[in-house]
Amino acid sequence: MTTSPVPTMNGDSVDTDRARTWVQAIAAAVDQHKDHLTQLDSAIGDADHGTNMHRGFSAATTAVAAMEPDTVGAALITAGTTLISTVGGASGPLYGGAFRAIGKALDTPTAGTQQLAAALAAGLASIQKLGAAAPGDKTMIDAYAPALAAFQQQAGAGADLAAAATAAADAAEVGMRSTTPMQARKGRASYLGARSIGHQDPGATSTALVFRALAETLGAR
Repeated sequence: MTTSPVPTMNGDSVDTDRARTWVQAIAAAVDQHKDHLTQLDSAIGDADHGTNMHRGFSAATTAVAAMEPDTVGAALITAGTTLISTVGGASGPLYGGAFRAIGKALDTPTAGTQQLAAALAAGLASIQKLGAAAPGDKTMIDAYAPALAAFQQQAGAGADLAAAATAAADAAEVGMRSTTPMQARKGRASYLGARSIGHQDPGATSTALVFRALAETLGAR
């Protein structure tokens, strides 16, 4: 997956500008892939995932652009709150809650690799608490969990932010593709039973876009 180019920023840390750029990069990626997301969702969902995500991240971009955050977390909390109020279906609370959790863990002007790893873990915990899903259920967690594991592994090995985020994005895309042969056990798709097999999960797909946008943002120089 590819997203639109993002502005260049220097330094191996996440600052307020990079936090806002991440949200902008997600919005650009969703805009580019919204029809694909809707196509995936039309097979096993309500056919509105692309539209909902586009509306939400467009609004989130506007919201974070209008503020001067003092911390990395403030920008991401604003993005999350906006997603909750603008994205329909389950995606709003799940994505919004995740970004709010990530933001609350980053109450600092800048954050390094270990801090971002902990924040991303908080985001996954929020999704799991709300959605009660686990890996293998054919949900966004099947992309998020391996992405987090890859990021944590790189962080533990002393990698910089760009390397950790790239590993996470690669793992998210592998996880996204792994949902195709799964039978859905959570969400709207679970009502289809065996008919959900053979379709890539739209939530896992948008999650992969989120992590690729992060990798591009942190890898920009």
